[in-house]
Amino acid sequence: MKALLLSAYAADSHRYWACGLMAHLDAIDWTAIELAPRHFQWRVRGNPLSFMSEHDETLSHSFDLIVATSLVDLATLIGLYPHLGRAWRVVYFHENQFAYPLGPQQTRRIEPLMVNLYSALAADRVLFNSQWNQDSFFEGVDGFLKKMPERVTPVRLETLKAHSEILPVPLWPLEEVPSAGQGAPARIVWNHRWEYDKNPEDFFAALETLSDKGLEFELVVMGQVFRKTPEVFEQARARLARHITCWGHQTRARYLEALGRGGIVVSSAWHEFQGLAVMEAVQHGCVPLVPERLCFPEYYAPEYRYDGSREALITRLAQWLTAPDTRPNPPDLGVWTWPQMAERYRRSLDGSPGAGAD
Repeated sequence: MKALLLSAYAADSHRYWACGLMAHLDAIDWTAIELAPRHFQWRVRGNPLSFMSEHDETLSHSFDLIVATSLVDLATLIGLYPHLGRAWRVVYFHENQFAYPLGPQQTRRIEPLMVNLYSALAADRVLFNSQWNQDSFFEGVDGFLKKMPERVTPVRLETLKAHSEILPVPLWPLEEVPSAGQGAPARIVWNHRWEYDKNPEDFFAALETLSDKGLEFELVVMGQVFRKTPEVFEQARARLARHITCWGHQTRARYLEALGRGGIVVSSAWHEFQGLAVMEAVQHGCVPLVPERLCFPEYYAPEYRYDGSREALITRLAQWLTAPDTRPNPPDLGVWTWPQMAERYRRSLDGSPGAGAD
């Protein structure tokens, strides 16, 4: 089977998934095309032009399967290359723009919403990385269509729901499994993108409160860093300097090495459709502390969750720092690794009758 893998905004998590897909479904003859993760508004609406400009020859070939991320304007691309419409088409939603939180001084633009919707409608199968992602997408589509000047109810929407499936981004298996509860209990890890939607304000405010109370802890702040980052990062770096042992973007090897030392990996995010950064930290021996919202209840038992407030985060961290024996062991995420999930992916990418059904 010849397959074309299209990624219109190749952020770290998207590349992690794409590389895993090609490595663990290696019986498929893959051709991958990606665009750099920058200039989001231009990228999301202009990616067919970029694909055409940079990869016209490749797109002119025939494929049996097309797998595209949800920011690929698949409907337009098929219009420009009609023969691609004969392939089995799968769209993967790492996130959806209907549930993406707005940053300071941002307004909701319809172009990303329409690209998500049209790409889903142009697909034979739509995959979501969490139930939260799927539910918020269809709820968002319903609310969006109700705002249109004319009454619009595409008949394909119900078919689209029937052809949708929850299929998380699998974790690459580890050569050596960390022992339960390894690492220093007073080590706190942040390993998310340095952007507003990850809500770094609550995280750093909680740590400053703990520091002011005289609690001792080691702070590790990593993750993907962009040209523009929230000011709170530099402010926190100054205020929490005595606790910091690692700061900033790391090479992949050093990043994994830092996770392997264990500790508490914290999320305070306002936006998370799977939380791959937390999952990867847990896989390497960290104990998760995540809010009671978004996708997190799908993946973590109540003992790893707090109610989402800053006060609850402070309370739980203080408890785990002062009484380490109350901290649970890391959960087992083996069920979400490629060896366990590869067959489900094979079925979903198979366009034969009955394929993909559980």
